Amino acid sequence: MAETFQAVNVALGDTADAVVYTATGVTAIVIHCQVANVDGTNAADLNIDHNDGSVVAALVSTLSVPADSAVNPIGGKLVLEDGDELRAWAGAASDLEMTLSILEIT
Repeated sequence: MAETFQAVNVALGDTADAVVYTATGVTAIVIHCQVANVDGTNAADLNIDHNDGSVVAALVSTLSVPADSAVNPIGGKLVLEDGDELRAWAGAASDLEMTLSILEIT
């Protein structure tokens, strides 16, 4: 089995269910997830879902991230099987930036 580390950086939009990562042909382990609020004035709401193709499970629902701060919204590791999606969006476009560290196993 080959192991590859991936870094994903994305500015979150305000469109619900926006896909930020898809495990394509791999099993993926999210080992770190940080979300920073880059708006210097306003808090912004964060939502994260896990979609396995048949069930959509909320991991984070309307978590308020204060201005100029960061949160680690996924406690521990999250396993994504082939085809699973991690979806995330903000209450206001461009207020939140997400950084993921992912281990892909083939």
